[in-house]
Amino acid sequence: MKYKLIAIDMDGTLLNSNNEVSERTKRAILKAGEKGVYVILATGRLLPSAIKYSDTLDLKTPIISSNGAIVIDENENIIYEKSIHKNTVETITQLADRHKLYYHFYTKDSFYSNQYVEDIIEFYNPIGIRQRDKIKFNLYKDIKEVVNKNIEIYKFIFIDNDTKKLYKLREELKFIENVNICSSWSNNVEVMQREVSKGNSLKYLCEKLNVTREDVIAIGDNENDLSMLDFAGLGVSMGNGNEKVKSFADVVTSTNDEDGVAEIIEKYIL
Repeated sequence: MKYKLIAIDMDGTLLNSNNEVSERTKRAILKAGEKGVYVILATGRLLPSAIKYSDTLDLKTPIISSNGAIVIDENENIIYEKSIHKNTVETITQLADRHKLYYHFYTKDSFYSNQYVEDIIEFYNPIGIRQRDKIKFNLYKDIKEVVNKNIEIYKFIFIDNDTKKLYKLREELKFIENVNICSSWSNNVEVMQREVSKGNSLKYLCEKLNVTREDVIAIGDNENDLSMLDFAGLGVSMGNGNEKVKSFADVVTSTNDEDGVAEIIEKYIL
């Protein structure tokens, strides 16, 4: 079968343990593009981070960011976006504060938190990053300060190594209307507007590009990737993916440190 589009998650999928794209994977992506296949980054990351990696790979294709809350076209114009309702933002922060959990949230191009945690800042802006690639961090005291500025908020991330605390939070979040809840790592919970998912944004993009779902490959490793694996004609789990994703996928490839993405492109596209 001739596939026309491949949607690739970033962390734990495209990127290896050093947050790098291997040379083999770069070559495979380049060759896929030369064959006219759309190579789409579909990530939970902030838009600027996704754009940086897209530029590194010399991709001239749309990008799905913030778990599907924002989609841009090949010219970096926003063509789809869904933010969290303002009253819901306050409800979510009150719940997190009651559970004494660290969290931050995404705007289009920056992130906000009421706590300064150096490890988190360094994740978004690692040592050696170019000034133009740095992602702005905003420290706030009162969430009303942010809400009253009419800033669009696209995604919350709650982080804690105590999985029981995260489970309790997740159970209570289910009672909040108009939100979608997922996870991209074992120590986090992520919240977006109800209709937001990688799968829904991938569906929207395919309609724009006139690509049927049967012509799509989607590759991921975690819960926030399940919706796009479900939508795609071929859903692929990384070898390092969690067990739920592995059992759900049509195919399991090698790990992100063993060029699992390149393996799929070489087998099904090249």
